[in-house]
Order: sequence, then C-alpha cells, then structure tokens
Amino acid sequence: MTKTILTVDDSRMMREMLLMVLQGAGFNVVQAEDGVEGLEVLARTNPDVIIPDINMPRMDGYGVIEGVRADPNHRATPILVLSTESSPEKKKRARDAGATGWLVKPFQADALLDVVRRVSA
Repeated sequence: MTKTILTVDDSRMMREMLLMVLQGAGFNVVQAEDGVEGLEVLARTNPDVIIPDINMPRMDGYGVIEGVRADPNHRATPILVLSTESSPEKKKRARDAGATGWLVKPFQADALLDVVRRVSA
C-alpha cells in the first residue's frame, strides 16, 4: 500500500525537490504552499506523514503542528519538521506542539527517506 506524504512549504523549489525525492521512492505526495493551505489539504486527505516548514506566511509550522494535533483523526500522524532553523529552542517548541522529529535544510535525500520510512512503518 502506497503511503501518502503531505509537504507544507512556501518555497516552490523545496516543494519540487520533496516531490521528486518522495515520489521517486514510491510515495504519494500532496502539497501545500503554507500552513493555512496545509490544514485545508489535511481536511480532505489522510496523509501517513506530514512534513511542514517552520517559517511560512499566513500560518507557520508551529500553527500547522498545533492544527494537526487538534484534529482527533491526526493526533498520532507523524510530523517531521523540515526547516533551515536548528536552534534547540525552536526544536523544543516544535516537540512541545507535537512534532515527531526535525530535519534541517538542505536535506540529504537518503536521510529524509530513511526517517520517513521509519515513522510511517
């Protein structure tokens, strides 16, 4: 069964890179350009993993994490933050909001796929 990954990032280039890497590994990918759209997409799909950026317009990644965790259907859905940010404070804030893990941009395709496979198993 094909796993579905929801990516939420305001960078078109980052969305295209994620799409290429994840689809190339056999995942179904749905995408959103910011946190507001991410929660709208979440409402009509059932992703196995969510990969939000942190810094986005309209709603940041923390808002996405909180919105996902507020939905009873997605309280256990793995959320892997993918951000240029890497400070311990930001990571703690994401964990406290309900993030499963944190990856730093630029990402290594193999490392991303390894983590996505582990949390979606």
